[in-house]
Amino acid sequence: MDKRTIIVLGVVMAVAAAFAVLWFHKAPAEASWQGYAEADFVKVGPTQQGLVTAVHVQRGDHVVKGAPLFDQDDAMDRAAVDQAAHLAQQARDQLANLQGPAKPTEIAQAEANLNDAIAARGKVQADLQRNETLLASGSATKQVVDQERADLASAEAKIAAAAAAVKQAQAPLGRADEIVAQASAVEVADAALAQARWRLAQRSVAAPVAGFVADVLARPGETLQAGAPIVSLLPPENIFIRFFVPEPSLAHVHPGDTVALTCDNCPPDVTGAVSFVSPQAEYTPPFIYSESTRAKFVFLAEARPKPDQAALFNPGQPVTVKPRAASP
Repeated sequence: MDKRTIIVLGVVMAVAAAFAVLWFHKAPAEASWQGYAEADFVKVGPTQQGLVTAVHVQRGDHVVKGAPLFDQDDAMDRAAVDQAAHLAQQARDQLANLQGPAKPTEIAQAEANLNDAIAARGKVQADLQRNETLLASGSATKQVVDQERADLASAEAKIAAAAAAVKQAQAPLGRADEIVAQASAVEVADAALAQARWRLAQRSVAAPVAGFVADVLARPGETLQAGAPIVSLLPPENIFIRFFVPEPSLAHVHPGDTVALTCDNCPPDVTGAVSFVSPQAEYTPPFIYSESTRAKFVFLAEARPKPDQAALFNPGQPVTVKPRAASP
């Protein structure tokens, strides 16, 4: 081998050694995981079966919390409210009747009877006093005095009876247990009225949350079962990112960690917090586990963007997730 060949080989070996050093000492590629945007839709439906009479929103609308979404036919519920209201008023009237005194005319009659008995007693008392004086002088007989004393006792008894009649007329008509039972009946009637009003209110359904109308699933004229969705809402805070972490990187992903989220036309500072890491592999290819194939295990994880950034993503949109420092 001549000297020139030896020099060329030396140069080649030096270059190869330099490439080898660069290869083994180059910075490791930044970890990134593929994912996509997903969302928890709020599907709003009626609480009871009925005919849909109006839908107040359409796909693509933005609604605030409390905005009307749809109405159902409420004719039967209005009639039920009217019936329950009348029954409740009837129960209250019956209770008031049991708690109230007799008629004013009956009370006036009882009071007049008492006054008459008092007047009669006064006459008997006056006659008795006069005849007791005459008895001492012999102008009246003992028999007459005894009779007037008996008349006075009878008059006192009549006064007591008349006074009791007045108290009875002024007292509640019902017995105590009747009043308690009727008070319970009033509570039952009021509860039935409240239930009827609630059922009527449910015929007009409002948005439980603010959000984007993702879909309208029924139209006026359709009769739906209770719970069947009519409007699908997407609140921005319900958007999250699903991504898949290879098994070798799983130990570096924890709930609460901050991750960077990138997508087409997204600003560069979009971040999210890891909210879920699956405890088991989502996809397990048909192979025997070994050190060389463990990277094929992929684990599902989820991250929640900040509320003010969640609306940047649309469900199904591809997203790249990169790790960042764990959130405090």
